[in-house]
Amino acid sequence: MYMKVTISGKPGSGKSTVAKLVAEQLGYTHHSMGDLQRQIAKERGLTMLELAALEEKDPSIDKEIDEKQKYIGQTEDNFVMDGRISYHFVPDSIKIFLDIDDEVGAERIFKEKRADEKFSTLEKAKREIAQRVESEKKRYKEFYGLDHYDLKQYDKVIDTTNMTVEQVVEKIVSMVKE
Repeated sequence: MYMKVTISGKPGSGKSTVAKLVAEQLGYTHHSMGDLQRQIAKERGLTMLELAALEEKDPSIDKEIDEKQKYIGQTEDNFVMDGRISYHFVPDSIKIFLDIDDEVGAERIFKEKRADEKFSTLEKAKREIAQRVESEKKRYKEFYGLDHYDLKQYDKVIDTTNMTVEQVVEKIVSMVKE
């Protein structure tokens, strides 16, 4: 049996980390739309917040990522894809949303210190993450008529606030194997 799993969620909820580990445990391929966006931002010499602002004015960036997701969804099986709206582009997937307390999510991102998201303070991280979330909500509503925070769209919602990565991975792997 073939499986397609899409993992969406709030910033800092563990989407990429969890998706990589779930794919590894299941022997599936992993695709990260966040990694693709980071690559685009890096190529253009932009921060993720600057890329989000550009995406509001230039839909071609979103379209590029959208087409990649659609293509993977139509041509591959046995994969785990993490991306905010991947569930929309791979409608025949098991759709999982990772929730998290916004404060905890910002703290995780701040502590992670990704090369493309260096924040001088936790407060700055919270502010910029909130701006990026609002930018994404606006774009997704405008371009696709979607609210990716509407939890009714998902097969499973997992609050990762007080869970370890291993616990989240185990919960998803068990669900997929059922």
